[in-house]
Amino acid sequence: MDKEKPLILVTNDDGITAPGIRALIEVMKELGDVIVVAPDSPQSGMGHAITISDTLFCEPVTIKENYKHKEFSCSGTPADCVKIATQEILHRKPDLCVSGINHGSNSSINVIYSGTMSAAVEAGIEGIPAIGFSLLDYSLTADFEPSKKFVKAITRKVLKQGLPKGVVLNVNLPKLQSSEIKGIKVCRQANAHWEEEFDKRTNPQGRDYYWLSGRFVNKDKGEDTDEWALANGFVSVVPVQFDLTAHHFMDDLNNWELND
Repeated sequence: MDKEKPLILVTNDDGITAPGIRALIEVMKELGDVIVVAPDSPQSGMGHAITISDTLFCEPVTIKENYKHKEFSCSGTPADCVKIATQEILHRKPDLCVSGINHGSNSSINVIYSGTMSAAVEAGIEGIPAIGFSLLDYSLTADFEPSKKFVKAITRKVLKQGLPKGVVLNVNLPKLQSSEIKGIKVCRQANAHWEEEFDKRTNPQGRDYYWLSGRFVNKDKGEDTDEWALANGFVSVVPVQFDLTAHHFMDDLNNWELND
């Protein structure tokens, strides 16, 4: 590998053959040396799960014969992929980890369920600048071409500027043509959630089973949120941290005098 080029680790949660990661790889090849370590099957909604009670396999694969970079298929979760890449496959810490491009939104509350973002967060935990990219299109035939120039622009900035310790970027891209996208907007995570319900059914053997369903509810009217940006034709960029401490509540909690 060229020591002057940044080393970029590419991963995702949709699986190593997903169209989204193929598009992401093409962009990253223009910016540095690429290593791909991604799940061997879809891992959407896995959050930050890791494999601790089963064996983990990670094997070299060839997806396209003309690719010069190395790719590895991992039997584990997106977080597993980052862990095994940094500890077993790479000979030095990568300069950047990018995850995606996810098929579907990871804005607002979705970030905590997202395997795509958990891979990026895992990289951040290990001191690697990281970005998670998602396109608001769940179709396997989604068109990733309009996203590429924005993915490239944001990645290039991160490579140049770096990121603060413990911070990764959550980037969501609207399902629009390039000419229709108004620009890139730095946002906060919208205060929105899923109102969930279970569709209960009974199988032919008389055993009950359930399908999780629900609807997404955004009650946040702010124009500085990721949901607003996406609804209004912008790419949203939210800085995310893995420190979940509610710092604003520390003083109040100390006043509870818990030791009394």
